[in-house]
Amino acid sequence: MNKYILLLLFVGIAIPISAQLGEQRNNLAIGVNAGVNYNSVSFTPSIKQNGYMAYTGGLTARYISEKYFAMICGIQAELNYSQRGWEEKITDNTNTYSRSMNYIEIPFLAHLAFGKNRGGQFFINMGPQVNFLLNESEHRSTDWDTSTRPNGVIAQYGKMADNKFDYGILGGAGIEIRTGAGNFLLEGRYYFGLADFYKNSATDDFQKSSNNTVSVKLSYLFDIKK
Repeated sequence: MNKYILLLLFVGIAIPISAQLGEQRNNLAIGVNAGVNYNSVSFTPSIKQNGYMAYTGGLTARYISEKYFAMICGIQAELNYSQRGWEEKITDNTNTYSRSMNYIEIPFLAHLAFGKNRGGQFFINMGPQVNFLLNESEHRSTDWDTSTRPNGVIAQYGKMADNKFDYGILGGAGIEIRTGAGNFLLEGRYYFGLADFYKNSATDDFQKSSNNTVSVKLSYLFDIKK
């Protein structure tokens, strides 16, 4: 099923490139983006969590290929540094625990927008994303005691990721203000991870360990070619 989902996303990205039904555009823009992540990890067996807040930011390149009726079609790629991880919700004692996981992420997105060349536009971004884990670190309280965990899930403590390569599906929507001084974008995104960073066989500690991230990003792009 995951393979079919990714195939559909790649087809969706290819359509704006190959279609020749609308008014041709050749608009290339580059810039920067920055924002915050609200991350959690889907574990099986489950681990109670609070949302983990962290930073994300990087570089953006976007190419608008055509306008078909009211819809502006293009593709967008990014190279981002993204902080993820999880924070456990421990209610049985005074322990605290969180894990920071720092990734390089590369999304490949279909960009669909509605609006005028100058002024406001509403847009949707969607497509696959690949990620590479750079490093990770644990943060735990000094009064550390795992003997009273109600569900008995403690295998994650001291256990670093087995898989550094991660992939998933990204979707987002936002508004863009296009001005003579550049383009300003505000976007909300959701990333659904399809890979597990721990080994997930029947004999391993976890059968699922995938990232889920809600992001809010601000971007600034300037046109290289109109």
